[in-house]
Amino acid sequence: MEERKLCKVNENRIFCGVCAGLARYFRVDVTVVRLIFAALGIIGGSGILLYLAAAVIMPSES
Repeated sequence: MEERKLCKVNENRIFCGVCAGLARYFRVDVTVVRLIFAALGIIGGSGILLYLAAAVIMPSES
């Protein structure tokens, strides 16, 4: 079985690669993850905070 690692990716990234990394880890389309973060950002701003926290905490792809 393939080992999955949660990390920021360099391909298909727009800002820091957080959404692309999460999409690869959960095996979903990156657009779905971006829409979830955008909806959370519009609803109460929590999407922005979660994204920034993930950008700081998640390791970069090596």
